[in-house]
Amino acid sequence: MSDRMTIGQLYPAPIHPVTQSSSQRVSKGEQNSGSFEQLLQENMLKFSNHAIKRLEQRGIEIKQEQMASISNAVNQAAAKGSKESLILFKDMALIVSVPNRTVVTAMDGNSMKDNVFTQIDSAVIIS
Repeated sequence: MSDRMTIGQLYPAPIHPVTQSSSQRVSKGEQNSGSFEQLLQENMLKFSNHAIKRLEQRGIEIKQEQMASISNAVNQAAAKGSKESLILFKDMALIVSVPNRTVVTAMDGNSMKDNVFTQIDSAVIIS
């Protein structure tokens, strides 16, 4: 026996496992689900407190299929490099922070009339 053994060492040379243990597989799976959760949160459209108040005050109700259209419009604005976008949809207007995917404020058709929209760099019209 040419390998030197020390006290507390069961094997003379370090042994490298060929396969991962189940705890390693679980921890990597948790990392992937964390990444999926993060990806989901990054792609989900959010509403600021101000926008929620405006929606309630103006009686604007956004349905699920409308949310999908608005989210698609935000994706289009992001693809063009927009930062702050005006999204016109039917009889409502939304100002959206594109990088944050957050609706900043909302207006109905009556509130849009004679209004000037400032601090936007793009507009998306959804028909």
